[in-house]
Amino acid sequence: MTGVGAEDDIPLCERKTVTDFCYLLDKSKQLFNGLRDLPQYGHKQWQSYFGRTFDVYTKLWKFQQQHRQVLDNRYGLKRWQIGEVASKIGQLYYHYYLRTSETSYLNEAFSFYSAIRQRSYYHQVNKEDRPELVVKKLRYYARYIVVCLLLNKMDLVKVLVKELSEEIEDYTTRFNTEDQLEWNLVLQEVAAFVEADPLMILNDDNVVAVISNRLQEGGVPPLEQGMVVGQLTLADALIVGNCNNQVKFSELTIDMFRMLQALEREPVNLATQSSKPGTLVREDSYTLPVTLYEPNEKPAKRENPHKYLLYKPTFSQLYTFLSASFKELPANSVLLVYLSATGVFPAGRSECEGPYDFGGVLTNTNRDVVNGEMVQKRNQAQKEMHCLHPGDLFPFTRKPLFIIVDSSNSTAYKNFSNLFGQPLVCLLSPTVYPKSMQDQCQRGSLFTLFLYNPLMGFLSVCGLSSMRYGLWEKAQELLRKFFHDIGQMIMSSRVIDQAYLQFYGDEFLRLLMIRFVFCCTTLRLHKHFQEAGSFPESYPPLPKQEMVESSLLQKHVLELAAMLDVQNLFSDGMLDNY
Repeated sequence: MTGVGAEDDIPLCERKTVTDFCYLLDKSKQLFNGLRDLPQYGHKQWQSYFGRTFDVYTKLWKFQQQHRQVLDNRYGLKRWQIGEVASKIGQLYYHYYLRTSETSYLNEAFSFYSAIRQRSYYHQVNKEDRPELVVKKLRYYARYIVVCLLLNKMDLVKVLVKELSEEIEDYTTRFNTEDQLEWNLVLQEVAAFVEADPLMILNDDNVVAVISNRLQEGGVPPLEQGMVVGQLTLADALIVGNCNNQVKFSELTIDMFRMLQALEREPVNLATQSSKPGTLVREDSYTLPVTLYEPNEKPAKRENPHKYLLYKPTFSQLYTFLSASFKELPANSVLLVYLSATGVFPAGRSECEGPYDFGGVLTNTNRDVVNGEMVQKRNQAQKEMHCLHPGDLFPFTRKPLFIIVDSSNSTAYKNFSNLFGQPLVCLLSPTVYPKSMQDQCQRGSLFTLFLYNPLMGFLSVCGLSSMRYGLWEKAQELLRKFFHDIGQMIMSSRVIDQAYLQFYGDEFLRLLMIRFVFCCTTLRLHKHFQEAGSFPESYPPLPKQEMVESSLLQKHVLELAAMLDVQNLFSDGMLDNY
């Protein structure tokens, strides 16, 4: 029987089923591929497009579940094809998380990625002589690992890395491909990323405990009755990573990864909220929703500030995102700019120094970098063009601006000017670290570590690499009292710049400012931090004597050091070597 004759034997209704499925499949691919053409900045341009894409994938997923038998018999539907649809849905949720910063969508992405593995959708791929299908499987693993890292599912990450390693070995053995080195690099990157945390917290069974560093209920000192603070809200954050040789995975440096979590609340699983009776269809002893969780066009109050993640951006890219974020910043809102980047230093001093004469931080360029610092430019009469100077941020001080600079030239941003009278704060990292600490910079900056997990930062400067969970909890309790006292000092100070009080009403900014003071106090008492550039600074400066050198805060540092039996590393009196 000819192929045409065989096709004539197919009932019309079944033929229509196959035709409808092919249409939905083509439409879904078309919409998904269009996502990469959407502008990464701005909100209105992409919101409706994502809505249409979610809608088509909802129909496609539901359709293949309802008509599986016909599609198996008449279309020859393979399990890896179902896996590919599920993987695209997982990607869709992950990209929506990147666009919105709402961590709930990470859980949705995880649900689909997890189902692919549990149902072995890609299991048969290795038996087919098609390397491009194996690459789909490898990419799925890499994306699944990213989502698990962001959800702190470290035990699962280790299992997935082992499986990915075996898959890569099988792939490179069977096919003589040119991308073997690339996939081995992926393995090396994720292994280094997992090992970047400087501390292991062990429970009673000597099992490593996973600690979440996102903002949790009760995790920030509350506003007390009678406190007068600003009504500003952190709405947008630009997280920039351009440190040379720092651990990274999937265009996220370890510093970016840490700051990203410091600006998020603990995720809520939406599965129980979005699924209604009758919307689950049983398949292979595992269920997934027929109707995907589709985000509202106009969501309720945003849980987390919206974030742009910029890995090694050029100056023009960085300025484009800054401008777009500035333009769309709502009223009574704050823009946060976090710069983790290699320092660019001026070639010489000019007679009249301005905001472009102190250098700044590196933006992406193809120029050579030696020992982590920019090679000096040949023409010393010109300013470095591949650099974000303090003056470049001046136009954005027309609205409330909160800046964090973690760089070897962070002090360039001390030379700031508040030209428009809006709330403005710059938190600046140390520029010099003790020799014992310099070897660890590849695993992430100490300053960012303090802002992300202050207790881990404290333990890191004390050289502690492991701790019992019970002692960790006791130290956290002492830290809570410490933070409460810092908050009281900020609110009661008569000489502190009003910008700090304006930002204090926002929980994320409040916690960052309090952790910054904790970092300052700790490093000023530590015996290994002695050089002039060893301490964090800020603009406007915080009052030294009544805050970062406060005897009460120093007493808390020494109490924490005694609890951890490292008091020999700290001076027990006021320091005067500034």
